[in-house]
Amino acid sequence: MSLETGATTGAATASTTDLDPARTAALAAVASVPPDTGVPKLARGRGLRLGARRVGYEVKQYFRAGDQVFFTFLFPVVMLAIFSVAFSGTGNIGTNPDGSGGISQAAFYLPGMMAAGILLSGVQNLAVDIATEKSDGTLKRLSGSPLPVISYFLGKAGQVLVTSIMQVILLLLCARFLFNVALPTEPSRWLTFAWVYLLGIVTAAVLGIALSAVPRTGKSATAVVIPIVLVLQFISGVYLSFTMLPEWLQNVASIFPLKWMAQGMRSVFLPESFEAAEQGGVWNLPGVAIALLVWAVIGMVLARVTFRWIRKDS
Repeated sequence: MSLETGATTGAATASTTDLDPARTAALAAVASVPPDTGVPKLARGRGLRLGARRVGYEVKQYFRAGDQVFFTFLFPVVMLAIFSVAFSGTGNIGTNPDGSGGISQAAFYLPGMMAAGILLSGVQNLAVDIATEKSDGTLKRLSGSPLPVISYFLGKAGQVLVTSIMQVILLLLCARFLFNVALPTEPSRWLTFAWVYLLGIVTAAVLGIALSAVPRTGKSATAVVIPIVLVLQFISGVYLSFTMLPEWLQNVASIFPLKWMAQGMRSVFLPESFEAAEQGGVWNLPGVAIALLVWAVIGMVLARVTFRWIRKDS
């Protein structure tokens, strides 16, 4: 029995060299358990440590995928540049009757691009990524390893948070130094930015996990997810002024979280005079918080119910 056990343990240890660091550590922990202890269990807190290690692995994988970097990480920056340059000839927005005042096109589109970046980093990124891993067998292999489920999702959540923060910093730097956008100076506005961002990224992440159950294959993931994300951006005040939309479409958009993310960001980056242009004539930050919290709970429930390591019909 000892020879068989030793061979099995040695094979498990040798195979770890082809795995990501978090899974390698998990298998190493199992290999170190004596054969007569029954089903091995990871030490208390090890799932969190493995999740932290997996964050680094996920971030590296993210930046190795060129299409993913462009369509999720750089896309809001590119769109901000396009809109700022394309509409620069129309002058400032919100000017006084004598033509003075107002804000530049870049300043007007910045909050919308912030909200779009949150949606792309969470919903589009995770929905496509998890659906692809489910289709190519990655999740099936992980389900057969000692890597805890919590470690897998901590890695995904950490990757979304890290890359999203980097994206926010890049957007702010481009807006400030390329397009001379005056950023807020009041601490209260940055506090609002912090809680809108955190609620938004959590909501987007759990909805992305839930949406990953919809595509039937990894190849169809982008075809399923991108149109949903794109339509939401057009009706939620990202590319078009929200007040330009008919009232019925504004009411439809108000059902979904992106409208509230964009509204919260506008309250941070736009002057107070733009508040009157909002639906109802106010920023309605309590409504922003409630809507995002409700969608975060909905996303968590859907993610819990729909997530599978493999598709049932596979």
